[in-house]
Amino acid sequence: MGTATRVIAAALLVLGSTAAPARAQTGDVVQFFAGAALGLGLHESGHLLFDEAFGAEPAVRKVSAGFIPFFAITHEPVTPVEEFTISSAGFWVQHAGDEFLLSHRPNLRHEHAPFAKGLLAFNVLTSVMYAGTAFVQHGPVERDTLGMAVSADIAEPWIGATILAPALLDGARYYRPQSRTLRWASRGAKVAGALLLLKAARTEEARAQTSSSPR
Repeated sequence: MGTATRVIAAALLVLGSTAAPARAQTGDVVQFFAGAALGLGLHESGHLLFDEAFGAEPAVRKVSAGFIPFFAITHEPVTPVEEFTISSAGFWVQHAGDEFLLSHRPNLRHEHAPFAKGLLAFNVLTSVMYAGTAFVQHGPVERDTLGMAVSADIAEPWIGATILAPALLDGARYYRPQSRTLRWASRGAKVAGALLLLKAARTEEARAQTSSSPR
């Protein structure tokens, strides 16, 4: 699911554009990375919350993407609805965090707030990276987008699109906080992605009917 390397990658990619200027004090850089680290912790906490709620017995397993080692939180087999919820939970937490930041601090771009900017950067860029893996359908089998796709019986690139859209819209909102169109388009995209849970429920029902039908 999540990885510590994503914190580093997300922070490095946006440090020059969203944190303080290059001459910023070390404290600002530390706060930026701390915000990104909080984003990772919240993302993984979302998964663990529903793992525990569904009794899915979460565990940590070492995986790798090419030469980059990282970890994944795994769990025992669950129903399609439960799988979709667990796999989506990290994104739902990110969406909630972005909404809180962009709604309560619409002028965040002009604030000296490296911690908050690090959190927002992690949320946006992690979604972009997940969407990229979904589009190419490559990566560890534990990746969130694959779990969502299988449980809802939807092609993984479409899941990638539902993850990418809110991220891009939230990034645009950071630069154009006065736009009502961007604000409501972002919120609508988040709700639409969450509603795919209903598709997972239909998948679960269809599988139950298939398993119970006489052969």
